[in-house]
Amino acid sequence: MGGNVSGKSIIITGAASGFGRLVAQKTAALGARVTCGDINLEAVEAVVAEIRAAGGSAQAVRTDVTKMADMRSLAQSAVEAYGAIDVMMNNAGTMPLAFFADHEIALEAWDRCIDINFKGVMHGTIAVFDQMMAQGRGHVINMSSIYGNHPVIGAAVYGATKSAVNFLSESLRVEGRGKIKVTVIRPTGVPVTGLNATIVNQAAGIGILAHNMGEFTDMVMGLQDGTFPAERLDQDNIDYASLAPEHIADAIIHAIDQPWGVSIAEVTVRAAGDYFIL
Repeated sequence: MGGNVSGKSIIITGAASGFGRLVAQKTAALGARVTCGDINLEAVEAVVAEIRAAGGSAQAVRTDVTKMADMRSLAQSAVEAYGAIDVMMNNAGTMPLAFFADHEIALEAWDRCIDINFKGVMHGTIAVFDQMMAQGRGHVINMSSIYGNHPVIGAAVYGATKSAVNFLSESLRVEGRGKIKVTVIRPTGVPVTGLNATIVNQAAGIGILAHNMGEFTDMVMGLQDGTFPAERLDQDNIDYASLAPEHIADAIIHAIDQPWGVSIAEVTVRAAGDYFIL
């Protein structure tokens, strides 16, 4: 793996943590030149320092994806440093799950969710579009979610942003045919990526868990107190219960690692024994 990753100029938003950080580290190790954008400059600089210490090529750029000017600057930084933009991974996101009844406490987080999850992806796409078209090739990777597959209770706004990402991505694929390939990543729940910290009402998770809500809650409590069965965290067990983020990061890299003429359109990776119904 990696023959078609080496040498590519890759931009990643939300690169200071979660999938963004993992993909930045893994692609740099395979020889990519990575431009890491994040609103937390100190944190993203730490990621870049780790990459460089390991012999990789990367740069950090403070980026607020809700601001078009920041995204244009991020794209320009990649061109100035590496001469091209081969891959744009629109990864930054937030997940403010809440019921409509929670609107008094959720509205601000919902507004920010729309700005980051949807407008951030739109901004990222616009920021690289002209450069990729001029190059004659490029690859846009957009982070969606299984929440974008179907509307459920507790995720009206979050799910709507992810459904919008799906729509935007397919439109880009049609318009960019033969020059820009598009991959939509639809992760299942991966508790250790940090998105859980942005949930407004934990009870809103029932929409994606339904009849499995009780078992999922037991798993989370067991993970916290160390009582969850170790064998259910073994990827070789058919009842593997909670997907590690590395599996999704590796699937993203697999999409990047295809020949230019091959486009992996959609990626969903699940733990075989997880609790998510979408």
